[in-house]
Amino acid sequence: MRRKLVVGNWKMNGSRTSNAVLLSEIVAGLAASGAASAVCVPAPYLAQCQAQLAGTALGWGAQDVSAHASGAYTGEISAAMLQDFGCGYVVIGHSERRAYHGESDAQVAAKTVAALAAGITPIVCIGETLAQREAGQTNAVVAQQLGAVLAAIGDDDVAKLVLAYEPVWAIGTGKTATPQMAQDVHQVLRAQLVAKNAVAAAGVQILYGGSMKPENAKELMAMPDIDGGLIGGAALKAADFLAIIHAAD
Repeated sequence: MRRKLVVGNWKMNGSRTSNAVLLSEIVAGLAASGAASAVCVPAPYLAQCQAQLAGTALGWGAQDVSAHASGAYTGEISAAMLQDFGCGYVVIGHSERRAYHGESDAQVAAKTVAALAAGITPIVCIGETLAQREAGQTNAVVAQQLGAVLAAIGDDDVAKLVLAYEPVWAIGTGKTATPQMAQDVHQVLRAQLVAKNAVAAAGVQILYGGSMKPENAKELMAMPDIDGGLIGGAALKAADFLAIIHAAD
């Protein structure tokens, strides 16, 4: 039985003052939850998370990582640097990185390799645009995106992945895939993992990342291959984030 995982992606939001309040409220409300949970925060706040969350049930991580170990890459952050701040997770290949920064499937795969080498769990984001869905290309698009990652890693590394299916048309738009629509894609991803490593595939958490909210979280996570959520806006409000975490129980 896969443990549910709920991860908040703060995107480019937060301040030291507001973060302190939000994190303390989340930690206080986590008691007795059977789900795993974490927040992926802007890099300047990783030290704050490490200081405030060490020893609590709430994990933390980053929103991106360089494929390079070190060197002349101004503005980049290496996996070793994320290690320094105790990061358990890093979001890789988010649709906003792919769209605004032109990240390719090959770059996403290279970043995944870097995270794995540092012992950090990569949350690999996969998903189609509205145009691709309307053209009937959803399965082909997600298979290509995941295929690039699987081609770059060893069979044993499959067990160390977390995937996040994020239909791009449902992020921040208020639109959400129906539970069955999401499950259909999660099932495709699971089958692709099985082809790489059947034993490991059964344990990989596949999160839904398309506007999961307290109102729809329970129904989405009741599907057999939806193992939690990658949460955007709702992760910035403790009550909403906690409601989603407890919906996973």
